[in-house]
Amino acid sequence: MNAIDRAVELLQSQAAIARLCEVSPQAVSQWVSKVRPIPPKHARAIERATGGAVTASELRPDLAEIFGGSERGDESHGESRV
Repeated sequence: MNAIDRAVELLQSQAAIARLCEVSPQAVSQWVSKVRPIPPKHARAIERATGGAVTASELRPDLAEIFGGSERGDESHGESRV
């Protein structure tokens, strides 16, 4: 399951995300179907609403640097563990 699908599940509906982000349900549907990317400000709002269970970096991995984080599961930043 991808990040936006997990957010929809956690927040219970696409309509709930639309209300949270103050966008149309059609906009959220376009995010889910990957027609349009999730705007960064909405990725942050979704992260806050899910209590960090879905991060902005997961929603927009192409912008992970501006969110100051990495994708889930990539916390080592390429460093080897001893």
